[in-house]
Amino acid sequence: MLGTLPGEESLRRQEYYAHPRNLFWPIVFALFDAVPTPSYPERLAFVEAHGIGLWDVCQSGQREASADSTIRAVAFNGSGARRLYDRHFARRPGLLYLALPSTSPAYASLGFAAKLAHWSALREVLGAGPSG
Repeated sequence: MLGTLPGEESLRRQEYYAHPRNLFWPIVFALFDAVPTPSYPERLAFVEAHGIGLWDVCQSGQREASADSTIRAVAFNGSGARRLYDRHFARRPGLLYLALPSTSPAYASLGFAAKLAHWSALREVLGAGPSG
């Protein structure tokens, strides 16, 4: 799951999707019929258990070789992440790319139910996975 870049609250708390009105965690947990836990380490364990990795398109830094051979799909949390990715990276053949509506509170034109409906495509890609 690629986001654009961390917001101020996420940077302050050093947590992905930390803004209390960001719908990322409620949507991802709802995809698997679960309720988000308040514990950030438990949230990370939940997405990992369901085969979801988190990163940002605009992250900078030097990295060692990535072990990405098991990646089947790339999901974009909002059109900004998709546009930046497409501007700076080539799409890889054989990968599925999902453009999902942003969970950010700045993009409130769609409510929770509508966003969850779009995000359900992610659950289909991941398969049933572990139960929430």
